[in-house]
Amino acid sequence: MANPTAAMLVIGDEILSGRTRDANMHFLAGELTKHGIDLKEVRIVSDEAEAIEAAVSALSAAYTHVFTSGGIGPTHDDITADCIARAFGAHLDVRDDARALLEAHYDKTGLELNAARLRMARVPEGATLIENPVSTAPGFTLRNVHVMAGVPNIFQAMVASVLPTLTGGAPLLSQTLRVNRGEGDIAAMLSALASDFDDLSIGCYPFQVNGAYGANVVIRGTEGARVDAAMTRLAKELAL
Repeated sequence: MANPTAAMLVIGDEILSGRTRDANMHFLAGELTKHGIDLKEVRIVSDEAEAIEAAVSALSAAYTHVFTSGGIGPTHDDITADCIARAFGAHLDVRDDARALLEAHYDKTGLELNAARLRMARVPEGATLIENPVSTAPGFTLRNVHVMAGVPNIFQAMVASVLPTLTGGAPLLSQTLRVNRGEGDIAAMLSALASDFDDLSIGCYPFQVNGAYGANVVIRGTEGARVDAAMTRLAKELAL
C-alpha cells in the first residue's frame, strides 16, 4: 500500500518578507520521512484570512494530513484558529480544557492570564488538543489538519506530540552517489535508470568545485533491495 501523504502550510508575512527564515519545513520533512508519511507539498501564505482558508480547504482535500505552522499566538495577527474554524464550519471559542492549561501555567509563572493570552485557548468545536510541553499553549487537530505554533522549538515539540498518534507507512530510504562528471554527461544514463526503476525516485543535484563540475545522484525508495539494485547498476555503468 502507498504511504499516507502530507502537506505543510506555513503561515506568516514574516516568512514571505524574508525577515524570518523558516526552519520548520526542514524538520517536519525529516520526521515525516522517518514515520513513513510522504510530504508532497509545502505552501507559504500571508496573514490574510482568505488565503489561509483557501489553502487549508484545498490541502485538506488533497492529502492525508496537513500540518500548519504559525499564527496561533496572542496578537491580533494570529488568525489561524479563526481561519481553520471557518474553513470547516466549526464554532470557535475559548475552551475549558485549554483555559485550564493556561491558568495553571500563568499561575505558576506569576503572570496575568489577560485577554490577549486567553486568545490562545480558543479552539474550534470538535478539535483535539496538541500538547505543548514548552510554553503550554496548545495546538489542535481538526479533521486531518494539525495546527501548530511557528516558533521552532514549540513546533518541534508539537510534532513529537502528534506523530505517535498517526499511522505511517514504510520509511523512505535513500543512497547518494557523488559523480565527478557534469549532468549532461550522465543524463541519458539516469533517464534509462529512472525508466527501469520507476518505483524509485532518482534525483540529480549538480555542484561545482574549483571549476570542476559534478553531481550527487540520490536514489530514494521504500524497499532497500530496490535502492541497492539501482545504485549498484549506476555505479557499474559509471565504472566506479
